[in-house]
Amino acid sequence: MRKDWVEKRESDSVRTQMYYAKKGIVTEEMEYVAKKESIDAEFLRSEIARGRCIIPANVNHTHLDTMAIGMAVSCKINANIGSSALASDVSGEIEKVDVCLKYGADTIMDLSTGGDLDMIREAVIKHSTVPIGTVPMYQILHDINDKIEDLTIEMMLEILERQAKQGVSYFTIHAGFLLRFMPHVAKRKMGIVSRGGSLMAAWMMHHHRENPFYEAYDQILDICRKYDVSLSLGDSLRPGCLADASDEAQLSELKVLGELTLRAWEKDVQVMIEGPGHVPLNQIERNMKLEREYCHEAPFYILGPLVTDIAAGYDHISSAIGAAIGGWHGASMLCYVTPKEHLGLPNSADVREGIIAYKIAAHSADIARGRPHARDIDDEMSDARYTFDWNKQFELALDPERAKEYHDETLPQDVFKEAEFCSMCGPKFCSYKITQSIVDEHGEDMKNEELMNS
Repeated sequence: MRKDWVEKRESDSVRTQMYYAKKGIVTEEMEYVAKKESIDAEFLRSEIARGRCIIPANVNHTHLDTMAIGMAVSCKINANIGSSALASDVSGEIEKVDVCLKYGADTIMDLSTGGDLDMIREAVIKHSTVPIGTVPMYQILHDINDKIEDLTIEMMLEILERQAKQGVSYFTIHAGFLLRFMPHVAKRKMGIVSRGGSLMAAWMMHHHRENPFYEAYDQILDICRKYDVSLSLGDSLRPGCLADASDEAQLSELKVLGELTLRAWEKDVQVMIEGPGHVPLNQIERNMKLEREYCHEAPFYILGPLVTDIAAGYDHISSAIGAAIGGWHGASMLCYVTPKEHLGLPNSADVREGIIAYKIAAHSADIARGRPHARDIDDEMSDARYTFDWNKQFELALDPERAKEYHDETLPQDVFKEAEFCSMCGPKFCSYKITQSIVDEHGEDMKNEELMNS
């Protein structure tokens, strides 16, 4: 889709969506997204120029179905996939991509840490029509044989450019975690739960030097500017338990992310901010407000947050509760959590469960925000339920196959697709059917004002 759009801009010195937006140019990507989101293209351009919205679209990912992340557009979800040192299989990752696309993930992060990472990433990008994000630190560690002390800025920049050339549309980089924050970490119950953050801490303490991602930030921006890679500024010090939520470590890093946001915007690089992991319900709204204040309203991309620490095996539910509230109060993208969170590497079935949980959360947030037409599909579902249109109900469901599967467990025959009941209530106790009978028999009386007031 984007091949012609990108080629016509090849001679431009800068090719980021923010660059064009600041120039007053509405790109084809902006036009396309505006139509999908049912918003004005000029308004979308102004939001991108201001930094409140991003279009993650690497110039080398030309078969991308362009999308946007920000307060001006619908709430999005990301799905994480990736191999590990214990399970590495390209075909398995492609299967996960297919599941992500089928069930509606808006972006996919390849968090592979084992196997041929370049080959896996190339296959994932080639197969995906949604933006692909990565955490380059994982490949850096892989390429230096797990010896984090051997990391150099030159190697770091080479890997970032290699991934950018492949078509990665956004990088999570842990540039806001500074050496002076280490005393804050020591006060925590669970320390550092971010993999990238823990690796940065190990490097800084070994060398007694500042975070190399922070030190080389301008060079990183030059790479992103060249390929239009958006930055997802990572929350190395996100809370990994309720006891650490909203603490000095988390908020100190968030303030630095605000500084890095302004520096990125100066170079026309698009930015979103990554947010907390475990946060009690009563602190979520405050976290959303602090991000907007500290990070100048850059899109907020949150992991969960998980609202309890004891839902092992069901953390997709615990986190979707927090995600819905976060989305309601301003988060622009929700990073899914699967049932395997804290327990193991997710498979395709887990990916499906995580995506659907987060599609529910994102859609709930859009309804709560009062987005135009967000509730239309819910109203259609209500009509289909009340009229016993089972096939329409399956079609409108976020997971049509699951809805049909559960219905057909007890009433599989086609004749029951026309039935005015389900197996829960049966033909005699269906409240819809009883109500319809009452309306048919007493409809005029029900409308009578005197009866209603008696």
